[in-house]
Amino acid sequence: MDVASTIPFEALGYLFTGKSKMSVSYSLLGLLRFWRLRRVKQLFIRLEKDIRFPYIWVRCAKLLAVALFLVHCAGCLYYLLADLYPHQGKTWLGSINPNFRHTSLWIRYISALYWSITTMTTVGYGDLHAVNTVEMIFIIFYMLFNLGLTAYIIGNMTNLVVEGTRRTMEFRNSIEAASNFVSRNRLPPRLKEQILAYMCLRFKAESLNQHQMIEQLPKSICKSIYQHLFLPTVEKVYLFNCVSREILLLLVAKMKAEYMPPREDVIMQNEAPDDVYIIVSGEVEIVDCEGEKEIVVGTLQSTDMFGEIGALCCRPQRFTFRTKTLSQLLRLRTSDLIEAMQAKQEDNVSMLKNFLHQNKKLKDLKIGDLIFKGGDEDEDPNMSINLLSVAGIGNAAFLEELLKAKLDPDIGDSKGRTPLHIAASNGHEDCVMVLIKHACNIHLRDLNGNTALWDAISSKHHSVFRILYHYAAISDPFTAGDLLCTAAKRNDIEVMEELLRHGLNVDAKDRHGLTALQIAMAENHADMVNFLVMKGANVANVSTHGLSCMNWNEMVQNQEIEHRITILDSNLNGASKRMEGGHEEKCHGINNLRVSIYRGHPLVRKETCCREPGRLIKLPNSLEELKKIAGENLRISDVTNATVTNEEGDEIDSIEVIRDNDKLFINESPINSTVL
Repeated sequence: MDVASTIPFEALGYLFTGKSKMSVSYSLLGLLRFWRLRRVKQLFIRLEKDIRFPYIWVRCAKLLAVALFLVHCAGCLYYLLADLYPHQGKTWLGSINPNFRHTSLWIRYISALYWSITTMTTVGYGDLHAVNTVEMIFIIFYMLFNLGLTAYIIGNMTNLVVEGTRRTMEFRNSIEAASNFVSRNRLPPRLKEQILAYMCLRFKAESLNQHQMIEQLPKSICKSIYQHLFLPTVEKVYLFNCVSREILLLLVAKMKAEYMPPREDVIMQNEAPDDVYIIVSGEVEIVDCEGEKEIVVGTLQSTDMFGEIGALCCRPQRFTFRTKTLSQLLRLRTSDLIEAMQAKQEDNVSMLKNFLHQNKKLKDLKIGDLIFKGGDEDEDPNMSINLLSVAGIGNAAFLEELLKAKLDPDIGDSKGRTPLHIAASNGHEDCVMVLIKHACNIHLRDLNGNTALWDAISSKHHSVFRILYHYAAISDPFTAGDLLCTAAKRNDIEVMEELLRHGLNVDAKDRHGLTALQIAMAENHADMVNFLVMKGANVANVSTHGLSCMNWNEMVQNQEIEHRITILDSNLNGASKRMEGGHEEKCHGINNLRVSIYRGHPLVRKETCCREPGRLIKLPNSLEELKKIAGENLRISDVTNATVTNEEGDEIDSIEVIRDNDKLFINESPINSTVL
């Protein structure tokens, strides 16, 4: 067909017949030339896809070519009707020029085009119009065809114009919606200006974001693009210094590139740490917002990172990070960063060292989240100062990361204080649990001879003390005696009172076999001796050297008065009578204490979320009576083998260690160790 459409049938007919005017058969063969229109269509398709040519101009040229071609065809067909009509002068062209066949071909062609264009544009009919019936029928179909052609051309032109102005229209609509919002909510003019300025800048920077285009590509191509564009920048970031290329490629593949307009808040102050950012280009300001006053603390530039302090330390952001100029940022999710850090142990250590070393430098700018006390700038970040600083600020999450990097949990500072000492003295319970989890030594002493237990009780952090004492007593049976003897030796009555409130036995012995009373007697601390005697310390086999007999006898007499034997009155069901200065006071039990009793083991109740209520009773004189009362109130069938524990699950074997308002748990069967 391509070959047939190029054969010159008119020339061949003139060559064989010698006639200039061909017959109808040759004219029909000439219609094969229309086959070449396919090639024209393919040409325009290629041009529309070729980015070297503007699409709108190629599309307009195509529409113009289609319109001119149809005008040409319609004019030729309309002239053919006039030429073939048998009655001369009874045609649209013969009515104006009866001898039109003798007129020049150019004049006749112009007349046909003139009619065709005026008819297509619906501005006729005036001078040229249909005369006979055949012409009228042709014009009817031509006008119907023009309806579809006009709709096609107008629709295409409308799409081109709308597509060219779409972003502008969306921008105008968003500005109008923002203005209506401001007016409806009566926002102040300053806030209105900020909103409109932000939307204008966002509109200008929108064309720079390439994230949507890159996401359409295959994953392998996306990785290659990001490696080419951003790997040189990521390699210069302080956090990734000395990190393997494998981890860098993994991080780059998970980063998202974004353009931010000037004066846009990337991270807000006190915002939860979800992402970290790396600056590729532009500048970012660090702003400290104090009420309505804003103070610019510093400025970050290319290859700088921000947001990592809040992310790694699991703390709210201390500052607002705001773009100063048009900036390109790489955004990395915190979870992806933590996952990459944990992929390889060596890289995890390197990143943590880089992070700690960088924050030591930031302390002079007062923008570091970790405040390091002491140490040189060239000091190895793996020194004790890092763990001590993290334990001091109570950041359990970051402390866990450091310990996972195999840092020594028992390393101490110049005063011998370990991270456990710091955490215990500051009352950071979570940090204490993390250090115990990583097998720190609870019994280490600093240069002053203090353990973490002593720091906790002297600072009155009771929850931390209970945790440490629970683990220390398991590994060292002399823990209670050492603490009491230390308090007695230092004549610290306040700490001694706190220790006894926690249920430590006043007659507990240290590893040398001495009691607190013996130490106090040896040190000649009369006030401490008096306090211990009043608390019921055993006065037998105690040397009274250094104390007068009168003072010693007076103390013993006061102890007997304070701890006199209660006489049970059977008429009062075990209630005792105490005589003081002629006044009789009736109480139930040796000390008139009140306790709450519950059924079951505390750890099992916590696991099963048990809400079974307990009973508030007065403390009896013995554990057997306590079990009996529990059996009656809590409906426990067999209390013979029942165990009594406190809230922490420690078993109680003496009624003397129970304090006022304690919670006691009666377990009728031994607890399964696998449950614990």
